[in-house]
Amino acid sequence: MSIVRWFSLLGLILISGLVLLAAQAGDNSSQRPPQWATPVGNQYNLNQMTPTLYRSTLPDSNAVPILARLNITTVINFQPEADSSWLSAPNIKQVQLPYRIGHVDDADVLTVLRAIKDAEDRGSVLIHDRKGTERTGLMAAMYRVVVQGWSKEEALSEMMMGGFGDTPHFKDSIRYMMQAPVDKLREALASGACSTSPYATCAVQSWLKSAQVQ
Repeated sequence: MSIVRWFSLLGLILISGLVLLAAQAGDNSSQRPPQWATPVGNQYNLNQMTPTLYRSTLPDSNAVPILARLNITTVINFQPEADSSWLSAPNIKQVQLPYRIGHVDDADVLTVLRAIKDAEDRGSVLIHDRKGTERTGLMAAMYRVVVQGWSKEEALSEMMMGGFGDTPHFKDSIRYMMQAPVDKLREALASGACSTSPYATCAVQSWLKSAQVQ
């Protein structure tokens, strides 16, 4: 690893530590940056990230009228359990993309970001997991960085200080974000590649499948 990259990682570690200390110091809502996600009502920790993207904890059947009011046409769920237990609205598409927060890789991120962008072409999108902090927090941060062009520091600050809940697993998200190759992720997202590495499992499987067809 180059010296420049080492210093970059060290800087992110220090910034992350300062952010965590600030979050533990108390409520900073009066200093909340205007570009951060904003609360929508007082249920489900529902927040609006962009005009077409929302995040929340696990909703229930009482949330369906709220989704309709917000023109949410796709719900992306990062849990192993399906949303069909509470969501049966025929005009809302259910997308289930579970992943392990401690073992996330570039392919997971690209799958989620591509699903969000595709869904945004049809209407507004809600992303969620059970608590709305771990899996949702990381993918929201990666959307900020890869799609919207935020810095990693800005995205980490919102993730940990945005009022979405506390979790000991932020360390896994921080570790992934510190090493995430943002430029390569953008290139892969634009090209349709499943990962930033040609040796990733999904890339090898795709190559084998195409070789069998030929």
